[in-house]
Amino acid sequence: MTSPVRAPRSLVAAGALVFLLAVGLVLLMVVRPSSASPSGRSPSGSGASAPSEKSADVGFARDMSIHHQQAVEMAFVVRDRTDDEDVRRLAYDIINTQANQRGMMLGWLEIWGRPKSSDRPPMEWMGHPAAPGADGSLMPGMATDAEMDRLRAAGGRDAEVLFLRLMTVHHRAGAEMAQAAAGSAGTEEIRNLAAGMARAQESEITLMADMLKARGAQP
Repeated sequence: MTSPVRAPRSLVAAGALVFLLAVGLVLLMVVRPSSASPSGRSPSGSGASAPSEKSADVGFARDMSIHHQQAVEMAFVVRDRTDDEDVRRLAYDIINTQANQRGMMLGWLEIWGRPKSSDRPPMEWMGHPAAPGADGSLMPGMATDAEMDRLRAAGGRDAEVLFLRLMTVHHRAGAEMAQAAAGSAGTEEIRNLAAGMARAQESEITLMADMLKARGAQP
């Protein structure tokens, strides 16, 4: 059985804070009278209207939370292994953006009354379940155990190039998942978040290609 991805203590603390803030924000969205949809129906996070266990909304929130967790961990690792301002700035953006999004998704799962983990295969909601690999990769695009070990052991330009390559693959798979959720989710919350994720990750893929080229490396 594949071991879960472990985040550094700083990430655990930051993630816990972001999660609590996100839960509070989602609760406010749910209880405010203005949160009702134009059709007059209850918001998707309340009561009987919560997405089902097998929905794209719940599956995406769970799977992308795991995907984001590793991206944030990789960003923390490279941040401490290079002095390059551009790479550190990108890592900082990934840490803040994806930790915040992860907190939002876990907050919605809490509001919907859905567990944050499941025995269901990852990406089952997309119609093609992904079996965790023996190499430690939990989903397409995620780094293997060996790749994470290489990143932790690298430094300077080597760490920068490896991080940019791994994160490019990570973002491609993440953008594909987000695009699927943007088109199939039943809640406005997930559709909007997923569409924004897809745009942002595609933009960062272009940025990382330029950064790799500047370092004389291929994606």
